[in-house]
Amino acid sequence: MAVAARRIPAALSWRLVRQVSNRLTWGIADQAMATLTNFVLSIIVARSLGAVQFGAFTLAYVTYGFAINASRGLSVEPLLVRFSGANPPSWKRATARCTGTALLVGLVAGVLALAAGTVVGGTTAMAFLALGLTMPGLLLQDSWRYAFFALGRGRHAFINDAIWAAVEIPLLVYLKFSGHANVFWFVLAWGLAGSVGAAVAPFQARVMPNLAGATDWLLQHRDLGPRYLAENTGGNAADMLRSYLVTGILGLAAVGYIQAAGVLMGPFRIIFFGLSLILMPEAAHLLRRSPRRLPLFCAVVSVGLAGLCMAWGIVLLVGLPRGLGHLILGSIWRPTYPLVLPAALAVVASCAGSGALLGLHALGAARRSLRAVIITSVIIVPCAIAGAEIGGTLGTMRFVAGASLVGTLVAWWQFRQALRDSDAVPIPRWLWPGRKPAAASPGASTAAPEKVASKR
Repeated sequence: MAVAARRIPAALSWRLVRQVSNRLTWGIADQAMATLTNFVLSIIVARSLGAVQFGAFTLAYVTYGFAINASRGLSVEPLLVRFSGANPPSWKRATARCTGTALLVGLVAGVLALAAGTVVGGTTAMAFLALGLTMPGLLLQDSWRYAFFALGRGRHAFINDAIWAAVEIPLLVYLKFSGHANVFWFVLAWGLAGSVGAAVAPFQARVMPNLAGATDWLLQHRDLGPRYLAENTGGNAADMLRSYLVTGILGLAAVGYIQAAGVLMGPFRIIFFGLSLILMPEAAHLLRRSPRRLPLFCAVVSVGLAGLCMAWGIVLLVGLPRGLGHLILGSIWRPTYPLVLPAALAVVASCAGSGALLGLHALGAARRSLRAVIITSVIIVPCAIAGAEIGGTLGTMRFVAGASLVGTLVAWWQFRQALRDSDAVPIPRWLWPGRKPAAASPGASTAAPEKVASKR
């Protein structure tokens, strides 16, 4: 009997490892496919249209990033926190309202993008008009990806992103060789392909987006949604405002070079965002099973991602002068190359803080995670402006890298404070030692993630 008792926990542990490995594999595979669609678009625009149109594309793209993070804050984040691993009937009811909320945000954002396009005029207007026409489909498709991962069905997200890529790449190739090579048609093809994925997803899930249920969703999760909205858009608002202000100071071409340096980090972002798709549900599961291990889990995530990012930065620094730069970016790789090191350091700093933000989300400490993002954003924007005035594009990237490092320290401090407030998770001795760790409550392993940080 004793031998059998030992075998049962071992079998359960092995099954858990296999389940986590399976979700991790699908997360990375899906993010590779999703990043491929954006990476191919960026490369074709950069190589075909030059720095000025690439700069216009950049302004539209960071605006899309702002909108998609607003959508995630209101729709996806509450779904991940409260319905990860839920039974299928509960997941279907929640997903219908979650995706309906994403569609509502997409409609509003699309109208605003169209209005912006009619106001700004010129090359930038073409990118914004194409973005506005396709914004609802883009945000809806993104919400489906996260909904599939919340249920543990990462393969459906991968298939959906594969459909997007299968539609997009032939369209972009056709436009390039048919004489329609401008930023409007490229962005439109990208957005329409994403909308095809959004149209296919309900057949995969057997759930239709419930636009009428968006109000109920927002009201039901009003304790999390607005805070995650502010948190998600806080970081992207900083990026968007930085891009707009740097454009005013240095011009569209400079923003194009900065974006090109970001594009070079694309292969690493496949891993980063692929892991992000499954790490939030895993952190929520870990909090229920073994809350004491949450801080160590978050630290391992930060160290691992930062190490991978440093390795990829070294590959770029060595490989770009040896032909990789011209292969990816064409003629604009030379003015982009000096920006690679500070761009990589900024991403390393973000990775180092990602574990702390993950822990804050798992604890449901929306107020503290929002505070960390706002403080970082408030630091980054003036630093970027000062860098642009002092040292041009290189100065901008150097100052942003320094500000990102400060933001990492802020995130970990807020995570420590959230652990101090929690009744379930003790503060480990390695995280700002000097305070005696609190004892975990007996019922911590079954606590819902949004209930843990009860003293926020």
